[in-house]
Amino acid sequence: MTIPPTSIQPSLPTSPIATPPLQLYAFDTPNGRKISVALEEMGLPYEVHVVDITRGEQLEPAFVAISPNNKIPAIVDPDGPEGRPISIFESGAILLYLGMKTGRFWPADRAAQVPVLEWLMFQMGGFGPMPGQVHHFIALDNETDRAYGLKRYMAETRRLYGVMDRRLAGREFFAGELSIADFAIVGWVWRHERHKVDLADFPDVKRWYGAMMARPATARGFAVALRRAG
Repeated sequence: MTIPPTSIQPSLPTSPIATPPLQLYAFDTPNGRKISVALEEMGLPYEVHVVDITRGEQLEPAFVAISPNNKIPAIVDPDGPEGRPISIFESGAILLYLGMKTGRFWPADRAAQVPVLEWLMFQMGGFGPMPGQVHHFIALDNETDRAYGLKRYMAETRRLYGVMDRRLAGREFFAGELSIADFAIVGWVWRHERHKVDLADFPDVKRWYGAMMARPATARGFAVALRRAG
């Protein structure tokens, strides 16, 4: 890759045998944060390569070779299946891969896997694309287009917050135990202020978000430098 690493994250020891660190290619966005949080929570050693999407670095051939959709995040695991290197793109696929690789935050029981998949797909299909549209239309200069887009997508974004709030009523996490679904969703709730959403309107989401951000590993995931200095 031609994109240089800008910071190396310390690993948490998981075994006495050293393994090569995973390579994380990301930027300071909700989808990038999903993976940095997951890696910290799983205690996996990794190195960060900032892909500055504001400068078009996601279009560079070296990055497209590992992320054909030229989107962040992506990872390269030097110790993939059968010990062979493997690259993975799409944040949901990365979370599933890491969960299955480590056996952490991905239940072994097939019935317990169902709600994890449901809420991971909920995030990928709804609570990501919709707030992402809000981000886009907020930045428009044309007031007519801006007003139309904001009305449409902010209403849908608030509806999705309501779905999450109902799900979390009486629950600590989205799928029973802490799982990759929580890592996927927290990256987007992190941007609730940019969504123009007051979490006080969704008290169970607010409680869950506060508990997630109080987790030391999750906090480390959000502290990872995913932008270059200067």
